[in-house]
Amino acid sequence: MNKLNILFVCGAGLGSSFAAQMSTEDVLNKLGVEAKLDHVDISSAVSMKPDIIITAENFRSQFEKFSLDSSTDIIYLRNIVSKPEIEEKITPVLAAKGVM
Repeated sequence: MNKLNILFVCGAGLGSSFAAQMSTEDVLNKLGVEAKLDHVDISSAVSMKPDIIITAENFRSQFEKFSLDSSTDIIYLRNIVSKPEIEEKITPVLAAKGVM
């Protein structure tokens, strides 16, 4: 399988998505999973086809307006820098994608 592609999304594609990316990178290292990580704004994300999108819970309503590729899983976080929450939510998605 190619390297997993994970996209971190926030309103502008800069601040909170980058913070979530850094926390997730630590979780992925702990789990021994390699992935290509990038961060973008919402409008850019909908035209891409990542394996996983990680974003804040407050962006759920915006994502529900778009039709994303059916193979893309979206993980919504209450706290975008909480490593325990990230690990809890990403582990079953990684297992389902066959990378764990």
